[in-house]
This record gives sequence, structure tokens and C-alpha cells, in this order.
Amino acid sequence: MSEQRQGRTMPSPLTPATGLRVNGAATIYRIYDVGYGINLDSAIGLLATNLPERVRPERGEGQAIHIANPPITVALGLDRLAVDGHQYDVEISARIFDFGVVSLRIRIATPDELSWDEFTLFGNRVDAAAGTNRLFVEHLERLVQRVGPAIDRLKVATVTEDYAVYRISRLRDTNGDAIAADALRDIDVVPLLLNEQRPLSADARRELLPHRFSYYADDLAILTWDNALVVDPSPDKETEVEYVLEFANAQLLELRYYDALLDAELPRMYEQVASARTGIRAFRNRKLNSVLGNLQQTVADSTEIVERVENSLKVTDDVYLARVYASALEIFRGRVWRAGIDRKLSIIRDTYGMLNDEAQAARSEVLEIAIVVLILAEMLLALAQRA
Repeated sequence: MSEQRQGRTMPSPLTPATGLRVNGAATIYRIYDVGYGINLDSAIGLLATNLPERVRPERGEGQAIHIANPPITVALGLDRLAVDGHQYDVEISARIFDFGVVSLRIRIATPDELSWDEFTLFGNRVDAAAGTNRLFVEHLERLVQRVGPAIDRLKVATVTEDYAVYRISRLRDTNGDAIAADALRDIDVVPLLLNEQRPLSADARRELLPHRFSYYADDLAILTWDNALVVDPSPDKETEVEYVLEFANAQLLELRYYDALLDAELPRMYEQVASARTGIRAFRNRKLNSVLGNLQQTVADSTEIVERVENSLKVTDDVYLARVYASALEIFRGRVWRAGIDRKLSIIRDTYGMLNDEAQAARSEVLEIAIVVLILAEMLLALAQRA
């Protein structure tokens, strides 16, 4: 995702929504895998001075969102970020998930009410700001140092996920009157979400912006691979849509991480198997047992964490939010990543079964040889006694 954003250019300042006036913010996410798991109860104690919370979206349906172990949300303070030569105050916060993921967020509110063209430029410039990497790295190091005792098998992975959400809290016309969210057409949001300077064809817009959702007249969510536009007049800084999008990105990161982990494990497994089959037969079983133990641990860890990730959030009664969440997983190709993991785990399981059969056969062979040796020894002893 981050690679795509690095190649962005500034959008054209002219769009059909030029007359719209907006207030809002841009939130940039960077999501990290920091370990096998995180004890959230312990982490809350370690972050007590920052007043961490176990928040979850509050929907009218009550049981619409099921979260097995609600993540921790913690404010990390204010910082400064240079965006296109201007200094902005930014809010840094984090969300900590029990499956070993930390999501860092940089939120920058619009300085004033902006025209749609100005908001588009603001959003893209924030997204491309070079200073965000420094802020993410610095705050991640501090956070991991504080909650390190609560992290199981602490190790910050190189695989990360980047995402951006452009939030509009107020949408008005030139007369200052509130207008419906559907006033923003696909052609208007192309410069912000796709950063295309030239007008796209209707077919291209339908292909690239198919995930558009609205529940009330004044809300809207448009999702893409690496960003989203959320229009919501609620006073909350974070909407339910933003919550589930962040959750989906955290789940995606874990699937990508374990897919990469298994990619690296397969050639190492082949080398271990080849090495175990060399040397004196009497010592091969010991080598095979070591390989079998490693394979069993890999399968157990990968299966357990992937199942925990996929079951961490479920949206049931809320049809609107369920559609948003399902579409996010579809855009992020969650099923494709899971299928890849399952295929690699199947290869490892098949290899485990083959090696286990080989080890059993080798043990049987050694046992048969031992029995033959004992019989010969008894025969020789009997002959010696007769003589």
C-alpha cells in the first residue's frame, strides 16, 4: 500500500464539486506486527498514565458487533508535522490488538473550513508528507518499550500496512446550508482517493470506485485499496466505519505477515529435511524428530493466530456496517491471503505426515534389527553353553 502512495502526484485543483465547503480531518494509519500476542490486561496497567480505554463501536442494534477481546485505544499526545511547508499540530494515538498488532494513527484536522478542492489538496499532501515516517517510528519505539512486558515473543516485523481515512464532519454549500452526502459524486472524489489529474471515463470510475455506502442522507463511505472517504456529522472523532476499517487493516497485516512467514519457512523446511536424511542411519531419527517438532510448532502457531484474527471481529445485525466490513475484506483480498496460508500449511502438514511415516518406518526397522540381534545372541549363548 505504501508503495502506491509514494508515486502519487498532486491532483488537479478543479473538480465539479468546487462550490462545496467542508470541515474534517485526515487520519494516516501505520499498522505493525510486534509479537505473537499481547496481554491487553497487562498492557492497560503499563499504560495507565495515558488513560487507555477498551472501546468498541456503540450501535443501536446492541449486539451488532461482536469483539472477542476489545483492543486498547490510547492517546500518545500531540506532535508537529510539516505538510507542504506548513506546520500542523497532530494527534498521535494507538490501538493495540491482542493478536500482536499495534496500529498507530496520526490525525490532522483541517485548519479551517475548506473548499472541496482545498480539502482534496490537503488530504493528498498529508498522505504524502515525508515526516509521518519519523513520527511513526519514534512513537512505536516508545510504545513498544512501555508495553514490552505484555508482549509475547516481542519482535517488530518489517511487514507493515498503511492506510488513510479522510473524514468530513460538515458538508455545506456556498450559502452555508448543510447538504446531503450524495452531493459528492464519484467524479468529485477521484482526485482525492485515486489522485488522478485527468478525468476518468465512466467505466473506469465504476471499476475503481465500486464500494460506495450510505445509510442516512448525511453519511457516506467510499472505500479503496489504500484509503477511504467517510462523511459523518457525528461529533465523535472516530466513526464506526473508521473503527472497522482499522480492524480490517490489522487483520490484513496478520494474514500478510503469516503468509510471508510461511513463504520463508518452506525452503528452510526443505533444507532441514534434506539435512536430516544424511549421515549415519542410527542418528537420522533424532534429526527427523527435531524437524518434526519444528514443523508441528509452525503449524500450531500459524493456525492458532490466523483463527484468532479472523474471529476477533464479527458484524451481525447491522447490515450497513456488515457490508462495509465485508467490502473492506474483499478489497484487501482477505480470502486470497487466507487461501495462500492454507495452501502452505497443507504443504507443511503433508511434509510432516511423510516425515512421521518415515520416522516410524525407521524406528520399526531399528526394532526389527534389535530383535534379530537378540535372537542371534541367544542362539550363540545357547551354543556356547552346550560346548
